[in-house]
Amino acid sequence: MKHFPPFVLSASPSAAVEQSQSSSGQPRSDAPSPKTTDVMVILTVKEGVTRQQIMTIMPAEIRATVKLYLDGKIRQWYSRGDGRGAIFLIDVKTVEDAHAVVDAMPLSKEHLVDHEYIAVGPLMPLAAFVAR
Repeated sequence: MKHFPPFVLSASPSAAVEQSQSSSGQPRSDAPSPKTTDVMVILTVKEGVTRQQIMTIMPAEIRATVKLYLDGKIRQWYSRGDGRGAIFLIDVKTVEDAHAVVDAMPLSKEHLVDHEYIAVGPLMPLAAFVAR
């Protein structure tokens, strides 16, 4: 496998993944793993759920979302570009903690949305630029 200069790795996440994997395709055991700083949660309206079902719960969902934002749990929120849900950046350190936050929200309690959880953290190839 070709080795890339550090500045290329910082600009190309796919190159960083390739660089950190051994020839077996598994991540190297000595490769640093990023510290989780937040969890991204992608909410998608479930197949077959109607707009009316969503709109009935939406006032409670909005209140819960604003409260979590004001409490510092939801750091950022976005509408999905396809109109099928939302994306939250939640200030927690584990996916389990993010589940606890999102599962308590009204649309989740009513089982109207599916969730995808992605732990995120610093871009590790940037460490090559910092003297240790």
